[in-house]
Amino acid sequence: MTTHYLAVDLGATSGRTVLATYDGTRLSMREFTRFENPQLPLAGHLFWNLPHLYNEILRALRQVSAEGITLESIGIDTWGCDVAFFDKDGQLLALPHCYRDAYTDGAMERFFADRMSQKELYERTGIQLMPFNSIFQLDTMLRSDNVALAHADKILFMPDALIYMLTGEAVCEYTVASTSQMLNPHTGDLDGELLATLGLARERFGRLVLPGQQVGTLTPQVQDATGVGAVPIVAVASHDTASAVAAVPAEDGNYAYLSCGTWSLLGVESPMPIINADSRAENFTNEGGLDGTTRFLKNITGLWIFEQCRKEWQAQGCVPADVNALNALCQSSSCDSLIRPDDPRFAHPASMTAAINAFLAETGQAQASTPADFVRVIFRSLAARYSEVVETLRRLTPVSIERLHVIGGGSRNEHLMQFTADALQMPVIAGPQEGTALGNALVQVRAAGHVGSLAEMRTIIGKCVELKTYLPQ
Repeated sequence: MTTHYLAVDLGATSGRTVLATYDGTRLSMREFTRFENPQLPLAGHLFWNLPHLYNEILRALRQVSAEGITLESIGIDTWGCDVAFFDKDGQLLALPHCYRDAYTDGAMERFFADRMSQKELYERTGIQLMPFNSIFQLDTMLRSDNVALAHADKILFMPDALIYMLTGEAVCEYTVASTSQMLNPHTGDLDGELLATLGLARERFGRLVLPGQQVGTLTPQVQDATGVGAVPIVAVASHDTASAVAAVPAEDGNYAYLSCGTWSLLGVESPMPIINADSRAENFTNEGGLDGTTRFLKNITGLWIFEQCRKEWQAQGCVPADVNALNALCQSSSCDSLIRPDDPRFAHPASMTAAINAFLAETGQAQASTPADFVRVIFRSLAARYSEVVETLRRLTPVSIERLHVIGGGSRNEHLMQFTADALQMPVIAGPQEGTALGNALVQVRAAGHVGSLAEMRTIIGKCVELKTYLPQ
């Protein structure tokens, strides 16, 4: 029997809905709708337009209805850390802050000064310390007497917020909650003492659910607005990287994965959290994965750097509009300078090209003078950083890393992939490109009872995607 699923895949720059069709052996994917998800500058801050995202989901559902498709379920994945606030009547109290808003600059230092030590926070959560983690966002809001937080009956992570708007059910999905630095991986729930430091009650965050659980059905209002009927929503691995990692087509465990997009998330799958002095010193993170696994990984600033440069060049009209042609410019440059992608100056600069050359000047390296130079510097710098992190993973984990699986949009970038294979001196297997939506859909297929284990899911992936292998040169 053929069944249909809608995967809602929301990234930090754009979103899309994908119709997944499973015929019992193969899963086919069709992009249904695509839309922009720009950061909204307002009143000196950056926000997400959550009502816009909600309305785009409704638009996709109306198209489903118009085509006469019966959905088995819907699943939603998004980026992590950001939260939305709702009052007791279910109304959105404010637009959610964007994690790239500079309002959390200095937030970690303030938290460690009078809330909890850095060491204890890491030991409780195993999460990489980054200023935009949910705990630091909420602490910043508390210190500034944020009105929406003060009046919130529900505090929900982004995929959970959309589930709430669509079903009226308030849930806290495990994988996205794990990115917040408020979840204790040993208890599998939000940490009571951490919440107490902020004066926040656990019940405000919704009930905890695991990937694959059905959490509710579309409200009568949504059914009337779209015509699709009482379709269930399944809590997939709601953090986009968790869905992407679920789609890694690996036949054994001797690999590292790289989710390559705006962020580069490089790590291994572990049966348990790895929380010790070494992992804390290296600032590695332990995020929730499918079937109780832990994504032991490093967050690395990724193609965000390239995309910000590209915006500057497009405004000047000095580069090809086609991204593949722009990527290829790296071949015409011989600039061997390197930046450190994780340097704070690359988080939200006024000019990314100026920030790159400032770093090169300070480190005594040759300046980038053309777009080709900048593209080469960015790609080689990312590859060099990936090599460093893989070596650290070999030291911190028992995994024998023999190859790198790259998933996400960056896997299409053949120049970056070759630089990476050369830097790592091991094979790089690129694909699937649409790993996040694929992982989202497969969790729904499994929730419907058509697939059993994670290994079976990955067998299906091997049948429906094309992979490309890059060898060191």
